[in-house]
Amino acid sequence: MKILYAIQGTGNGHITRAKEIIPILQEKGDLDILVSGNENDLELGYEIKYKIHGLNYTFGKKGGIDFLASYKKMNLSRFFKEIKALPVKKYDLVLNDFEPVSAWAAKINNVNIVSLSHQNAVSDKAAPKYSKHFLEKLILKYYAPANSKFGFHFKTYSTTTFTPIIRKKIRNRKITNKGHFTVYLPSYNHNKIVKVLSQIPIVKWHIFSKETTSLIFRKNITIYPVNEFDFIKSMASSSGVLCGAGFETPSEALFLRKKLMVIPMKNQYEQKCNALALKEMGVPVLKKLSKKRITKIAKWIQADNLIDVDYEDTTEDLIEAILLPYYNETLLSTIVF
Repeated sequence: MKILYAIQGTGNGHITRAKEIIPILQEKGDLDILVSGNENDLELGYEIKYKIHGLNYTFGKKGGIDFLASYKKMNLSRFFKEIKALPVKKYDLVLNDFEPVSAWAAKINNVNIVSLSHQNAVSDKAAPKYSKHFLEKLILKYYAPANSKFGFHFKTYSTTTFTPIIRKKIRNRKITNKGHFTVYLPSYNHNKIVKVLSQIPIVKWHIFSKETTSLIFRKNITIYPVNEFDFIKSMASSSGVLCGAGFETPSEALFLRKKLMVIPMKNQYEQKCNALALKEMGVPVLKKLSKKRITKIAKWIQADNLIDVDYEDTTEDLIEAILLPYYNETLLSTIVF
């Protein structure tokens, strides 16, 4: 069976998940990989057959999406050309992680497509919903259409929702507590983060920033460039994690049994829904990072609010179950009656 695995390249979470799924898909069929967008800091580590622009957004420096920069990057004419040029008809199945070009190409050309993403779980009727942002709800629904949809969330809200895929580098990591706190807030300038967290000098902070390529030391704060090795090392040996309300980092922090506090990105519907889900589980949520929130952060540091989760490694079983109907369909198509 010939499979196209299409990955959204905006944000590190999609890439992190893909690195666990790709080796399984390589064993199940003839695999090609597509990545669209470039707002991530991780190398995929596998050959990419199609590297395209797609549609993506740009992080700002004050806790939200930079809509002006995102608009300037948007090129609908190029987007439609990419859809038309993608040779999806040569694939038996498109497996899609919230990637719009392959999704619309498959829909237009009537090619089998299965969507496997966190966004599907957020859209699930049973999952917590943020009441506002009607337009963003529509975007989430129609951004990457598919015949079948399966999702990942912090909890299994329905039969098509599964617990997070935790990368093996996290699963196999020795967990310690060296007293520091790991911080990853990519939509904030690291100087802004330092101004706030330096007001809490009783602990050490490890801030991971896209804006530096070398270590920066500021009293009780160390600023690291974003890289997988140092981030995992810091998080696994931390007392807690302060991060955005994305999906992968909070999931990994919960798996590692670390105290967790999240700050949802402004104007980001998905993160606001994630924050609601985490709050229901007992995770403290801040509306934004500011000096007014120092007291709440300090209380979180002192609190003992670990949350138990059961994130078993069922990735291969899930992929096999998803692919099975298409294996049978491909086999039948080769039989001459």
